[in-house]
Amino acid sequence: MSYGYIYVASIALGANPMQAIRALAEAESYPGPSLVLAYAPCIAHGIDMSQTYAIQKEAVDSGYWPLYRYDPRLKDEGKSPFTYESRDPKMDMMDFLMNEVRYNSLKRQYPEVADKLYQEAVDFKKDKHAFYKKYSDL
Repeated sequence: MSYGYIYVASIALGANPMQAIRALAEAESYPGPSLVLAYAPCIAHGIDMSQTYAIQKEAVDSGYWPLYRYDPRLKDEGKSPFTYESRDPKMDMMDFLMNEVRYNSLKRQYPEVADKLYQEAVDFKKDKHAFYKKYSDL
């Protein structure tokens, strides 16, 4: 996005299927480079893979994974190229993180370090959410 001429989107099919379809269609139609970042749970996360759509929704609802589209073509129409499509988190991000082995194993092995790192991650995601909201309003 910082280059200004690349289509970029962040999607999670289970969280917002229409946003994902819209982003993929825009990326495909863009006459230049396109990058679509898609959140996809993995069996190595220690989750029930039959619940991937629900987990994607939780990733977005917790603020862990943002949904947005950046379409440089909108600048030519006098519009902001950045569209932020995540709402304010409605679930505690720690609840989401503790459902994954990679995070809860750190908590079990090194609780003091883990708590500090988790708080930094939560604060970072909150700041990023606030930045994206402000950026999308410009």
